Amino acid sequence: MAEKEPIMSVKEKAFGTGVPEHVARRRVVIASFMGALLEWYDFFIFGTAAGLVFNSLFFPAENAMVGTIAAFAAFGVGFVSRPLGGLIFGHFGDLIGRKVTLIWTLSIVGVSTFLIGLLPTWQQVGIWAPIMLMVIRLIQGVGLGGEYGGAALMTFESVPEKRRGFFCSIPQTASCAGIMLATGVFALCNYLLTAEQFMAWGWRIPFLLSAVMLLVGMYIRVNIEETADFKQVKKVKRHDRQKILETPMAQREPSASKPKESIPLVLLLRQHLKGVMLAFGARLVEAVSSNIINAFGIAYLASQLAMDRSIPLNSMLLASAIGLIVCPLSGWISDQVGLRRVYLFGAAFCALFAFPFFMLLNTGDPLLIALAMIIGYNLGPTAMFAVQPTMYANMFSTQVRYTGLSVAYQFSAIPGGMTPLIAALLLAAGDGAPWYVASYFVAVSLLSLLCVWMIKNKGEEAVADASSLPGNRAMTG
Repeated sequence: MAEKEPIMSVKEKAFGTGVPEHVARRRVVIASFMGALLEWYDFFIFGTAAGLVFNSLFFPAENAMVGTIAAFAAFGVGFVSRPLGGLIFGHFGDLIGRKVTLIWTLSIVGVSTFLIGLLPTWQQVGIWAPIMLMVIRLIQGVGLGGEYGGAALMTFESVPEKRRGFFCSIPQTASCAGIMLATGVFALCNYLLTAEQFMAWGWRIPFLLSAVMLLVGMYIRVNIEETADFKQVKKVKRHDRQKILETPMAQREPSASKPKESIPLVLLLRQHLKGVMLAFGARLVEAVSSNIINAFGIAYLASQLAMDRSIPLNSMLLASAIGLIVCPLSGWISDQVGLRRVYLFGAAFCALFAFPFFMLLNTGDPLLIALAMIIGYNLGPTAMFAVQPTMYANMFSTQVRYTGLSVAYQFSAIPGGMTPLIAALLLAAGDGAPWYVASYFVAVSLLSLLCVWMIKNKGEEAVADASSLPGNRAMTG
């Protein structure tokens, strides 16, 4: 007698191939985490290198400030191309699936980062060095632009609704792991190598190591299933198409024969324009605060205050290690008290901490500097970043969710990525004093506070519109 097949729920079977729900969920979360880890590792090593070595290796100048501004301009170039990547891969992610799209984005990001580690410097090839760096950074930005939305959705669309805050914060923890890994590798190279060795070839090691994470991430990502939500949308579309084909021409509704609008970006702007604008504004404070505290903070201490680079590197290493706990904790708290309250707390903290942050850095005390970076990074951008994918994904219906997340996140990444450059210019305008930078920090924080508030209050109409569409639920909190 044949052995009976184990009984599985509909939800378990929705993950595909009869894999038990908890196993499929674990695979998805791990795959999202690994892809996000590669993304953030690549992101932070470029920002760290821009603040420490790119200014002299690729943009030599007699004035150190000019070289730093040029290096941060290269850092910001990647953010300019990220919206393009968000549009391209968001489109295909909503049409053909999250999984195959994420395989492409992971490949682009990993290969681009590896190639940066092989680039010749200004001393070797002259003007071609910064040109090649800019081109590869642009390509890397395209891949990064498509990665975030898909990685967030793989988890969001595969976990229980009431625990989405916690589960979606786990891939977000890759941001802390990425910055810890990036600063850790740089700190280790700085410790083991002499200054001459580090500048000659040691800086390449962090970029070349990305190949290892690319191989691991690719293996995991290839072996996961498409999300249940996307499968359901495709199933409904096939059913509707078959129903139309089976209906005699004479009995069809006039509108049934007309092709429905299938371009995700067009649908997004028609149905969720207010939600896109509010998400864009809400995300600004997270993007600006993380870049001021990390990339610009490291450069400010190393260049402006002439402190040993091990001090900011070790401080951010400790801050990101603590963030590995704070990020999932923030996600868990959001399941208890609401997404919006956690995000409002993070934005308000940034507004209040902007000036004290630079006051603590200016003391030159390594302990106070570490304290400033730990508190600033974890109670500000980390708390907000933990709940971002859940809060934003709830604002868009399944058929445009990848595009919606990508557009809102990547277009707001432009001012975020330009923050170190803007901060460097404001620092120069203030004759080396950071108070213009702190004022900019406060202004962005207040703007985002208003947008987050409107998502719940005046922006509720945008959320309600999204909740009425298939495959979507109204945002809570």
